[in-house]
Amino acid sequence: QVQLVESGGGLVQPGGSLRLSCAASGFALNYYRIGWFRQAPGKEREGVSCISSSGGSTNYADSVKGRFTISRDNAKNTVYLQMNSLKPEDTAVYYCAAETIITGKCVPETYAYWGQGTQVTVSS
Repeated sequence: QVQLVESGGGLVQPGGSLRLSCAASGFALNYYRIGWFRQAPGKEREGVSCISSSGGSTNYADSVKGRFTISRDNAKNTVYLQMNSLKPEDTAVYYCAAETIITGKCVPETYAYWGQGTQVTVSS
């Protein structure tokens, strides 16, 4: 049983912060590059941030660079996404996923293990 579970989403005002968590069960996170992806209504799923298995390499979408930080605690089998200075355009369902076709890229096509997602809504 391979499972990823996201948590930490919710409603926040513009300029606020949230921290998302992605917890794994049934497999060890430390073997995988992990990505955070998001999908807003009517839009394609996009890569937000990805982190290598060791945590030594990270990627960020231009739209979130400088505001979001990805990190991992392999001892806790968990990956985090700290989101600061949130904007209404950040509103989406956020998913974490594990890379299964190893490319080192932050694109959803090569990530096969997905969580159910957590809703993030940024609104006054």
